[in-house]
Amino acid sequence: MAEAKKRWLKLDNAAKIYPAAKRRRWSSVFRVSVTLSEEISPLTLKKAIRRAAKRFPSFFVRLRRGMFWYYFEEVPAPAPEKDDAFPCRRMTRAELSRCAIRILYYRDRIAVELFHAVTDGNGAMIFLKSLVAEYLRLQYGAEIPSEAGVLNLNDEPKPEELEDSFLKNEDGCVSAGRGADNAFYLRGTRFRTDFLSLTTGMMPVDIVTEKAKQGNVSVTVYLAACLICAIEHIQKKTVGKRKHYKPVKLLIPVDLRKFYESETLRNFVLYITPGIDPKSGEYTFEETLKAVHHQMGGELTRQNFNAKIRANVRSEKAFILKIMPLFIKNWAMRLVYNLVGEKKSCLTLSNLGPIQIPEEMKKYVRRFDFVLGAQAKNNFNCAVLSYQGKLYCNVTRSVKEPLLERELFPLLVEKGIPVEIESNFYQEDLPH
Repeated sequence: MAEAKKRWLKLDNAAKIYPAAKRRRWSSVFRVSVTLSEEISPLTLKKAIRRAAKRFPSFFVRLRRGMFWYYFEEVPAPAPEKDDAFPCRRMTRAELSRCAIRILYYRDRIAVELFHAVTDGNGAMIFLKSLVAEYLRLQYGAEIPSEAGVLNLNDEPKPEELEDSFLKNEDGCVSAGRGADNAFYLRGTRFRTDFLSLTTGMMPVDIVTEKAKQGNVSVTVYLAACLICAIEHIQKKTVGKRKHYKPVKLLIPVDLRKFYESETLRNFVLYITPGIDPKSGEYTFEETLKAVHHQMGGELTRQNFNAKIRANVRSEKAFILKIMPLFIKNWAMRLVYNLVGEKKSCLTLSNLGPIQIPEEMKKYVRRFDFVLGAQAKNNFNCAVLSYQGKLYCNVTRSVKEPLLERELFPLLVEKGIPVEIESNFYQEDLPH
C-alpha cells in the first residue's frame, strides 16, 4: 500500500453510524482479552504493540472530522495501560482524537478495547491473537506459526485486509426493507457513573453442544432461545396484561466473511433479529427453540444479506447524503438511531464461537474472553466464545438490578448445564 494511503482511511459502511450515535455517557466499545499462564511484562507488551502497529495500520487510528464524513488517521502505537477500571469504559471525544484502541494489561491478562467503528469482533480477535503471538515470541522465544488467525507481523498488510467489503459486495440487487415492531425493554436503575457490571457464566462446552444437538440446533440458536425465555419471564413479572406484551427479540451479528470471499479486518457483519411475540400466546422452551431455529435459518442466506448490503450501501451513495455537511448528517443519523437503532431488539447476543490458536501457543494461553459494552439505551448485552472445553458467556449491564443474570443462569442449570459464576459486582442473589 502506498505511503499516502497509510495516512488516512475512510470509515467502512457499517462504521459510519458509531461516531454519529455516540454521546456523553456512551460510545460503542467492546473488548477481547486473553489470560496467559504467567504475569504480563509491560515492557515486552510495549515492544509487541509497536511491531503489531506496522502490520495492522487500520487499528492504530484516531477519529477525525471532515466536512462531509468522519475518517480515520493513523497514529503511532500507544503504550499499554494498566487495566485498573471496569471493562469497556466509554471512549471520550478526546480519547478518540488520540487513538481509537486501548491495549490494557492486568496481572496475567492482556485486553484490547476498541471503538466499534474500527473493526468487529472477528477482526479484533485476529489482532489479539497476532499480538499475543508476538508477545510470546519476544518474552519466551516461542516460535508461533502464522495459522489459526495469527498473522505474520513481518508481512506487509494486504489491500484486502483494509477494504470496505460492503462496497465490494454491493451487487445491485433489490434492497431489503427495514420495518419491524419495537421489542420489550429491560428496565433498571442506571449506575451514576459509567460503571459496567460484568457477570461471566462458565460452562462445559461439550454439555452445551450436546444440549443443542438434542434440539437439532446450533449452540448460538440454543443460547438465543435461553435468553429469549429468560427475558420473556422478566416481561411476565413486570408487565400486567398479555395485550401489553411486546416482542422479545435479540440482535445477533453474523460474520459475513463466511458468506463472501473477504479477508477484511474491518467491520463486515450484518444483524438478524430472531424472537417471539408472546402477545399471541405463551411459548414453551421447545417452541421458542424451534421458532429461533427457523427464523435464523431463513435469514442466514447470501441472498438475504445481498439485499441488506444493497440497502446500506445505497443510503451511503445517495447524492443528497454525499453533499450534506457532517453536522447535518450527524443529526439525521443520531435521530434514526434513537428511533430505530436499539428499539427493535432487547439486547445483542454475539457469539465468536470456538477460538482456535496454533498448538504452540496453547501452553501459554489459559483463557479468552469477549465483552460487549452497554448500549446507549438498552441496558444489557451478552457476548460468548469458547476455548479449551469451556464456554464463556459474558453478560454486561449498565443498571444495578441483575435481572437477566437471575433468570438466564438458573435456566441453564435447570436444563442440565452446570454454570460457574464470576462477577465484578457482588450480588447475593446471583446463582452460585
